[in-house]
Amino acid sequence: MASFNLTPSDSSTFILMGIPGLEAAHVWISIPFSMFYFIGLLGNVTVLYVVGKEQSLHKPMYLLICMLALTDISTSTFVVPKALCIFWFNLKDITVGGCLTQMYFLHAASVMHSAVLVTMAFDRYVAICNPLRYTTILTNARIAKLGLVGFIRAVLLILPETLLLRRLPFCANCIIPNTHCEHVAVAKMSCGDITANRTYGLIIAFVVIGFDLMLIALSYGLIIRAVLRISSKKAHQKALNTCTAHICVILTSYTPALFSSLTQRFGQGIAPHIHIILANLYFLIPPLLNPIIYGVKTKELRDKLAKYTCKM
Repeated sequence: MASFNLTPSDSSTFILMGIPGLEAAHVWISIPFSMFYFIGLLGNVTVLYVVGKEQSLHKPMYLLICMLALTDISTSTFVVPKALCIFWFNLKDITVGGCLTQMYFLHAASVMHSAVLVTMAFDRYVAICNPLRYTTILTNARIAKLGLVGFIRAVLLILPETLLLRRLPFCANCIIPNTHCEHVAVAKMSCGDITANRTYGLIIAFVVIGFDLMLIALSYGLIIRAVLRISSKKAHQKALNTCTAHICVILTSYTPALFSSLTQRFGQGIAPHIHIILANLYFLIPPLLNPIIYGVKTKELRDKLAKYTCKM
């Protein structure tokens, strides 16, 4: 990413403005930003450590929770440290190469995050609809292969998006009204035709959010059908309780992502700082809440977390 086709000004840097209209409050905004980030980082690292140390947790479901924790750490880390540098030290410059690199890894991690949620939905489907075959259908090796497929999908989906941006000529005084390099915001800095970029961005949004949500909905439709066939109310409750944590994680992950994507493209009447805050919530809220949700709702993990907490 060393050479880029730029305008005659040969601008080699972008300026990240943070949250436009709220510059005077950047220091105050940094307080919840940093708190959410460091608490989320601590929670996810703790989950990874406990699952790694406890042999009894080396099961498909907990491997998926670790994958989710890794994607949560990645997405927030690609955004928040740079945002804090803007808020605290007014370090707004970012090179074109650095910007495209941040955007690539950030979007790839987000796509991977969605793939993990789909795999979790499949895990819950097998656990409830085929409990006797669960250990033969979902082995640790198979989960690893599914994770690799999700990783390859993320890499291949986001690569054309970055290459399409790389070919664009960028104007002088490239000011990005955001805390990070977001695809549409970077494309708008170009002096060229960005129709292909907009189209491909929408394709990714519909493929990732639309297709993945459809697979999750299909899994839960089959789960509900299987549960309704069970005569015992106690069994109903037990089966549905196994899905509660995953449903909560889906809501915390997809809701801000969907709102951010739609307002970025179609919410022209919405104030710019609302766009930016919604976009940043997607990188702050799921990493903060997901380890709490699984720590509270998953008994085996909760007991192990309690054990290590008491030791500390």
